Amino acid sequence: MAPTHGSFAHPLTRRRLLALSTTVLGASLGTPAHAEAAWPHVIPLPDGFRPEGIAIGRGPYAYLGSLGDGSLYRADLRTGGGTLISTGPGTPSVGLKLDDRGRLFVAGRDTGARVVDARSGEILASYPLATTTPTFTNDVYLTPRAAWFTDSYQPVLYALPLGRRGELPDAADVLRLPLSGDWTQVTDGSVNANGITRTPDGSALLVVQSGVGALHRVDPRSGVTTRVDLGDAAPLTNGDGLLRTGRTLYVVQNRQNAVDVFTLAADGRTGVFRRRITDGAFDVPTTVAALGSRLYLPNARFTTTPTPETTYAIVAVPA
Repeated sequence: MAPTHGSFAHPLTRRRLLALSTTVLGASLGTPAHAEAAWPHVIPLPDGFRPEGIAIGRGPYAYLGSLGDGSLYRADLRTGGGTLISTGPGTPSVGLKLDDRGRLFVAGRDTGARVVDARSGEILASYPLATTTPTFTNDVYLTPRAAWFTDSYQPVLYALPLGRRGELPDAADVLRLPLSGDWTQVTDGSVNANGITRTPDGSALLVVQSGVGALHRVDPRSGVTTRVDLGDAAPLTNGDGLLRTGRTLYVVQNRQNAVDVFTLAADGRTGVFRRRITDGAFDVPTTVAALGSRLYLPNARFTTTPTPETTYAIVAVPA
């Protein structure tokens, strides 16, 4: 039976799941450059789909969730074709990540999180996460021992601790980690915690606070945050999805139709701006995933009124 309630994790569980130094799941897969060159630059999605999150596993497939009804879609990055793999519950699917067991961890906005079998579309578990309202479970990041979720309306991170063989937890094992330190929650309706990843050395988490335009380093044991020193880089006011490969951090700037690229210190306390990636096909991209030498970003088109006929797409750009 799917878990249906939540509480604080036992401290021993917390210490185990906060061991972040192992390799993250779902790493990008190398693909010959000559093969990628023939793949489409723009991949259409179903009309009216309203994508937000994107995940790519060990094959040439991207998985996307719908902000409309929460349906999940699999796109073939080689051909541009695709299929609906799971009809949504009628509530939004926001950020999502795929693990190496073929499970999609989905942020469900005000409904918490769910885990879906990427092959069958079966919902394996559901987890209410917040204990207060309003809540907006926005994005998710996987380590081998936990799935971490951000809440854009509450100063807290949620974690689903995973067993040694990837077993899903009971709802009573959900961890809630309040954010403190340099974190100042904005209460005017702005988006706070959004994209999430971890530092290159695995010692801490990195969370972008969109409304403030800051990148925070979060101690996963205490919740104490320190603002990452990005030098003279412009504020990350529209910072959305994060992707880190090695010491390179990609920050999607949604309404700026851009991806800002930084080189991070190993501990994630500082970063240096390197360049900005833009593309004429961008239309408010929100999140990013990588395969080979390409980045893939879904166009959420937030500045366009959504209708059942509104067109949506994934855009591929060189990393």
